[in-house]
Amino acid sequence: MRWSATVLAVLILGTSGAGYLYYQHLNGNIKKDDLNIGDSKDRAAASKANAAGQTPLNILLLGSDARDSAENQKLGGARDTFNTPARADVQMLLHVSADRTNMSVVSIPRDTLVSIPQCTDPDSGKVYAASTSAMVNDSLGRGGPGCTVATWEKLTDIHIDHFMMVDFSGVVDMADAIGGVPVCVDANIYSHTSTGHGSGLKLKKGTTSVKGKQALQWLRTRYGFEDDTDIARTKAQHMYMNSMVRQLRENATLSNPGKLRDLAETATKALTVDDGLGTVAKLYDLSKELKKVPTERITMTTMPWQYSSTSSGRVVPKPADADKLFRLVREDIALDGKDKKKKKTTAASTDPAAADDEIAVQVENGTSGDGQVAVPGRARAVSTLLAGKGFTKAAADTTALTGLDETVIRYPSADLEGDAQRVAKALGIPFSQVKKETDVSGVTLVVGADWRSGDTYQAADDDDTTPSSASALNGADTKACMHVDPNYIW
Repeated sequence: MRWSATVLAVLILGTSGAGYLYYQHLNGNIKKDDLNIGDSKDRAAASKANAAGQTPLNILLLGSDARDSAENQKLGGARDTFNTPARADVQMLLHVSADRTNMSVVSIPRDTLVSIPQCTDPDSGKVYAASTSAMVNDSLGRGGPGCTVATWEKLTDIHIDHFMMVDFSGVVDMADAIGGVPVCVDANIYSHTSTGHGSGLKLKKGTTSVKGKQALQWLRTRYGFEDDTDIARTKAQHMYMNSMVRQLRENATLSNPGKLRDLAETATKALTVDDGLGTVAKLYDLSKELKKVPTERITMTTMPWQYSSTSSGRVVPKPADADKLFRLVREDIALDGKDKKKKKTTAASTDPAAADDEIAVQVENGTSGDGQVAVPGRARAVSTLLAGKGFTKAAADTTALTGLDETVIRYPSADLEGDAQRVAKALGIPFSQVKKETDVSGVTLVVGADWRSGDTYQAADDDDTTPSSASALNGADTKACMHVDPNYIW
């Protein structure tokens, strides 16, 4: 993690001019691209600072399958795809908590069907139209990594601060520079079929330190791990990443100046980043932030998924579980469960409520939230529901269409807080969703995307435990071992 500072210190033992020139040389190695090339108005809101003024950090890690060089083509195979648009076959969102006590990683299977927003290639100016039910890894070929970032923000509503991308040859070179990464299989494995499928990975049962081409094979193996799907491959990638982090932190050989210089050269040549990480100094600052997180507080997860009902072999986000995992990351809640936030409670107002039939309630249709089309007549239906409960002054506002993910009740001043809470109680809406906002003239109920039908409001689950379907893996787990499909045992 300290490679850049150490290398520079060694080099400065020569002339300061030579040290500066080498620093500039390393900066010149780093490739840069735009962070987000989607529509700026669709960007997720920036992460909020905690009480101490600290802000979470979200970095999208990408593995490109580009065959844009002789080396990448050789490593990637598939001669017929040389110089075709690259795909992001590995996508991991790395979330560092605001207080830097924990880190969460969320992978998305490359076969996931998502909505990709409109993206504009920063180099050619070409505009790629928005697409629905598209493979998430196709986003990279629509103008670059900035489109993958835009796709993630649209899917998760998580603001992404940076991205880092590496290609086939970069993975090989980095694994060599590190000196190998220990991985484990529970049986002898040979990822190869008579029809040419498989990564070519061949390992004996137990733990092996993989580097170079073998490391790339591990990361690309699908045929041979568990059920031969991209889901199993994602699990293997998590094991590799955890092991690599432990290796970097524990390997004393990285204090060798020569090895560090090689690592500096390799890392800067391997990476494509956004401008915010585009110098050695900025990468070093990032490494200092990452280093603050203990290994045992790193949690690797896979986005909860289910098979698509329309496209065979493809997957889609599992509605409740995926939404919950994204919420936990968005709200900076640790996925290892070690610092669960206390449930938010809102005390009952001391302002007495008027009689139900005296409370004027304006009902708005906000069911277009969460990217959905508004439910026609929803404001009228809920105002009728309120009238049936005794709130005879409830009225639908058919002109206001404020899309919200969550139903809220707004009130403009303290003298209406009691009235607003009375409406919430009658409908079963938590007091935490009753908010004082000066842009309304009276008690205003905005029916959100979480209440698109029915007469009974179901409050969102405020349980902050990570869904079991996310397959969480702790960064300090040294016993993790990939299960080998018996058909690939040699």
